[in-house]
This record gives sequence, C-alpha cells and structure tokens, in this order.
Amino acid sequence: MHLNMSENNSPVDDRERDRLPPIFNHGLERGSKQPCASYGNFFSSVSQKREAAGHGLSLPIILPAIRHARGARLICAGVKQKHRISLDILPPEVRARFACDPIIPLRTKTTKEFQEDIEKATFSGDWKHVHDFYLTTFDSFLELNAAFKKEANAPFNTTEDSGINTKFVNAVYDAILHTPPETQKAVLKGIINSLLREWKGPRTKNDLRAYFVLVQNPQYTSTATYVIFAHLLRKISCLAEADHHFLMHWFKKLSPKRFKQLVERLQLFISTRLFPARPEELPPMAKCSWWIPSATKVLSLLNAANSIATAAILPFTDFYNLTLDHTDFMEDFRTWQTHGNSNRFTFCQFPFILSAVVKKAILQRDSEQQMISMARQTLVDKVSRRQRVDMSLLFLNIKVRRLQLVSDSLDELARKRADLKKKLKVTFVGEAGLDMGGLTKEWFLLLIRQIFHTDYGMFTYIKESQYHWFSSWNCDNCSEFRLVGSLMGLALYNSITLDIRFPLCVYKKLLSPPIVPCDPDAPVGTAPLTLDDLQQIMPDLAHGLAELLSYEGNVEEDFYTTFQVFQEEMGVIKAYNLKPSGDKIPVTNLNRKEYVQLYIDFLLNKSIEKPFAAFYHGFHSVCASDAIMLLRPEEVEVLVCGSPHLDMVSLQRVAQYEGYSKTDPTIRAFWDVVLVFPLELQKRLLHFCTGSDRVPVGGMADLNFKITKNDVSTDWLPVSHTCFNQIGLPPYKSKKELRQKLTIAISNAEGFGLE
Repeated sequence: MHLNMSENNSPVDDRERDRLPPIFNHGLERGSKQPCASYGNFFSSVSQKREAAGHGLSLPIILPAIRHARGARLICAGVKQKHRISLDILPPEVRARFACDPIIPLRTKTTKEFQEDIEKATFSGDWKHVHDFYLTTFDSFLELNAAFKKEANAPFNTTEDSGINTKFVNAVYDAILHTPPETQKAVLKGIINSLLREWKGPRTKNDLRAYFVLVQNPQYTSTATYVIFAHLLRKISCLAEADHHFLMHWFKKLSPKRFKQLVERLQLFISTRLFPARPEELPPMAKCSWWIPSATKVLSLLNAANSIATAAILPFTDFYNLTLDHTDFMEDFRTWQTHGNSNRFTFCQFPFILSAVVKKAILQRDSEQQMISMARQTLVDKVSRRQRVDMSLLFLNIKVRRLQLVSDSLDELARKRADLKKKLKVTFVGEAGLDMGGLTKEWFLLLIRQIFHTDYGMFTYIKESQYHWFSSWNCDNCSEFRLVGSLMGLALYNSITLDIRFPLCVYKKLLSPPIVPCDPDAPVGTAPLTLDDLQQIMPDLAHGLAELLSYEGNVEEDFYTTFQVFQEEMGVIKAYNLKPSGDKIPVTNLNRKEYVQLYIDFLLNKSIEKPFAAFYHGFHSVCASDAIMLLRPEEVEVLVCGSPHLDMVSLQRVAQYEGYSKTDPTIRAFWDVVLVFPLELQKRLLHFCTGSDRVPVGGMADLNFKITKNDVSTDWLPVSHTCFNQIGLPPYKSKKELRQKLTIAISNAEGFGLE
C-alpha cells in the first residue's frame, strides 16, 4: 500500500487549522505525490526547514488564537525570552489556557455505536461516516485522547490505569484492516500529521496515552508503513525514563493476545529491516540505521512489562529473534565488550532478544578463546624458561580410578586449579580409551551421579519435588562445594550437559551477581526469592505458608507461632531466630508477610550461605566471562543440564547414515524399535550413543547423530563411538533380533575399550 500526500487531500483543512497547535513551517512547500518510502526524506525536510525558519523569526503572541498549546515556551524557537517571562505576570484566566494538559474535545461515541456503524457501512457500502470517524480520531494526539480516553479531562496519572478505553481501541483496530484503502491511508496520514505537529518539550500523560494507542496499530505489519512506524518507535524510545516506566506498566495490562501481536510486529519489523525480502521497498540502511535500535528499545519495554507481570504474559522465548542467529553476533559481542552499554547500539545490550543458541555459541567461542590464551601463555612460559615443552601441559588432564572416582576427581581439581581454563581431557586408570570427548562425558555422568547421592551427604533429595538441595548441616568443609561448583563450571565451559536436578532458584543465585565482585568479602549467591521459588522445592511447606498469608482469622491466637523456625540436622532439632529475639515476637495478621519472607530467605539463602558461596566461587572460577551476563537463570539451566525432553522422531529426521540408507531393512527395524521404547530405554540409548541422556541447546539436530554399518556377524552387539555420537549396527535379519541385541547393549554401557 502506498500513500500520497498533496495539498488537495491533506487531512487538515483551513477551517481546522485555527483550532490546532500552530506548525511553523515557514518556507515549506508541499511536493508532488510520492510513495510511502519517501516519508523519511519528508520528515527530514520538515525538520530542516523548521529549524531554518526558527532563526530570526519573531511572531507576535496572540493568546486567544492558541487553544491547545501546552506551554508558552514551546510556541516558537525564535520567540524572545522577554515574551516568555511576561507570561508569568499575565492574569490567571489567560494563563489557564497554557495548562500542561490542553482541554480535550468531548467525543461521545461508544464501542457499541462504532460497531453498529461498521455493520451499517459493510451492509450498505457507504463508508463515509466511518471514514470521517477515523479521519478525525487519528488527526492529532488530542483527538486520540478525545476518542479513547475514559473521561476526557480526568488526569489518570497512575501506572495502574492508563485511562484508555481498551475495549474501544481494540474494536477500532480490529475493524481498520477491513475498511476501504482510502480510509486506511487517511489514518496513516493522520499519524504523520500528529507526529509532525508534536511539540518539543516534556511529554504529558495524554501524549503517552497517544503513543500507547498508536503503537498498537495493526497496519504496521506492511512494509509500506515502516517509515511511519519507525518514526513512532523513535519518539517512544527517546522518552524520559519516567515515561517509559508508565508505558511499561500500561503494556502489562494488555490482553495476552494484543501483547503478543505487538511483540510479533516489532520482531517482524526488526527482521525485515535486517533481511528485507525486497530491499527496494525500504530506505537504504545507511539512512535509517536508527530503525533497529528504536524498535529494540521499545521491545525492551514490553520485555520488562512481561517480567514484572504477576504471571508472565508470554514465555521469555517469545522475545527471541531467531533472525539474529544468522547475523555476525560475535562481532556484536566484541563491540559490546569494548563499549559496554554506551550510546553505541549492540544487541548484547538487550540480551532478551538473543536466542539460547546464539548465547551458547558466544559462550563456546569465548571459552575457546580463553582456552587458547591459557595454552599459549603456558607455552610461552616454558619457552622463556628454556624448558622442554610437553604438549600435555596444554590441557587440563584428569586421571582417575573408577573405584575412587569422587576422591580422585576432587583431588585432581584441587591440585590443578590453575589449569581449569584449559581444554579438559580425562583418563581412566587401567583403561585404554583415548579421550576424544566420550571419556569426558562419561566421567561427568558418573561423577555427578555419585556426588549427588544422598549417602555422600553434600546434597539432600526432596522427594515431593524431585529436586536436589544443599545440605545446610554440611558446612564445615566448604572446599568440596567449591570443587562441585568448579565441576559444573567445567561442564558448561566444555559444552557438556549434566544430569543435575537443581531448582531454578539455584541458577538465580549463581547469577547473583553474574560477575564475581572484586571484594572477596562481598556477599554472593544471595537472591531475592519468593514463595514461588519455595513452591518449586518444598511444595507442602509453601502451601502451608500461603494458607497462613490468606488466613482470615486471628493468626496470633490460632497459629501461636513466633519468628523462630526449627530445622533437623543429623537427627537433632535446632532452633533459629528469623530476626533478633524472634522467639519472643509472635506472628500476627500485621507481620505475617514479613514472617513468610524471612522464612523463605532463611531456607533458601541464609541457612546455606557458606556452602553456596563456595559453590558460586567454584563455578565462576571456570566460567568467568562477559558472556555469562547475557544469560537468564533458565538459560543457564538449559546450558548446564540440557533438556530432559526427548523427541526421537526429530532424531530420526536428522539422523545421518554411513553404509546404510534410511530405506534399508535394518534401519527401518531400528526406528520401529526405538520409537516404541519406553522413555527410560530411550534415555539409555541416547547415553549409549552420545555419553549423555540429555538433549543439548539447539535440539536433536545439534547431536550430529550417525548410524554406521558394522560388517560383522549378527551375533555381535551394537557398538558406539560417543566421541562422535555414532552407533554401529550389524545387519540384523529381524526386528526381534535387533531389539534384543540393542537392549542388551544399551543396558550395559559403562566402561570403554580402545576406540
């Protein structure tokens, strides 16, 4: 759709101009009709000529003729200062015309009346009445407020209520795409006039309401409207922080449907500007480099609104822009590292828009660079001392015995703490396996399984939630928790997924803060956690506390409890005060919220403060990277643990074959068997082939799973090469035989022969 703008069809006629704020476009001539793509130049020329007109221009101030001006200082850049000062001594009845919020015209059309107008126009084909409504409503910010504000001249200056009749806005926008083209063009021209007519200076709440309404316009899905949309987004992105705060709270009040539509329009705008299907439809990138930053900043307001909503309106993954997976995100990351959150725009300033796949790639490449730097430094040190260079010094070499796996592993990590940022290689004493990745995967799997066993005592297993949690009584030897943190950091650093069942709040605490403070005594690993976090770990206790908060009777008399809690440690019940003299302070209706919050803080923060701080420092001793700052807690969890949700159909779709084709009888039998395996056997198969039973970020496609033909007797079992995510199948003659041999193989999959 293209828009034409000429003197004859201007939406502002001569009779209307007297009641609108004056536009000082001295010397500005309207040109011939042009397509929508020329509006970028149109905006620029208006600005330039308006600035040129401002110098040396002196106009008399005729107060009665200006009905909607927001303030005298905004009348004209060329008005002399003494004119401004003189306004302060004008009579009150005259100065009242310059209130911050101009008087809004009274409009009485209701949602029902508008919908009836649409029905009549659709039936009769006469759209004039509807056209006039759209023409008037979108002609100015005042008219937008007149049409959509619940009460025209009520203040509505709160974050909780925008004052907008949302139902009416939705009805108007639902109908707009079904109106004749000339009506849709009239709306866009009105928006242009509104943006051009806008005064410089502080925004009023009515201006914010107008922006709030305009940004929801569904017409912005067309590239022909992108120039207008871009200018609107720039206006919104440049608002003051306080105004953004209001918009953010108003956005969270939108219905999930409208909220999602707005997010999708912004994402489409960014993607189309990055990779336009028809570049000729958009201005050159050099002339509109501000488009993407403006859209991203507005999208960040929606992301913030989603975060502060009582319940998330959209999953955080809906804010990922997958188009960015195909950009030079490492260059963006390096620019961000250099310039930080300065005025130079990078997507890393807004990490919510980057997918987990991009963040994983950034983290991997940053880790690889650190590994190379560490190896190079070791090599330089040896050469400078004229010592013989042993290539094993370039790696973090871990040698362990299977029977003493935990003690050997923790001893090795403690002794080689300075080498933790080198590439990891594992050797099992007495075994001939060469570690090309498979031994490392098995070492992590077996080690995690033993460390998290309840008999080891470092972590407790909570059956009701099926999560592991830190043992509060095992605080004497925090060095072990530091080593476990290092182990988890090594897994992330070396792109190994672990089978760990930690609740989400552990990853929140790991990012509190995301960068280790310079002060070694600074508190770390303490996050502001809520009843929802406790619900995930200890649902029964959380339910009891929720009932306490909602209890309508007398809490002090009926519950008879104090600010003291009891905890069992090694069979002994110990009492802890939640605040000084807590055992003497009763819990009442007035202080029960404080009691619940202190109880949660005690359970999830204070009671495990020392072991978790050691765990935190161990993790960050390996994973200290700017890339960590880009991650959400949920993303850290997926990067560390992978996804437990297996999709064997997807694995079948991306599988590669060597010696077989996907139509061979053996391959058909293999998938017939695997797809009906119970979940436990499917996990065993994945572990047998890859060394892990978890799915990495990026899904099954990232496994590069391959089935190779093993030309041996069918009496042999299948073999695997976990270093390369491969399984070798003999050419079994029947599905029954394949199921039997495969089940035996995947059920006895520990230990390595020479690969």
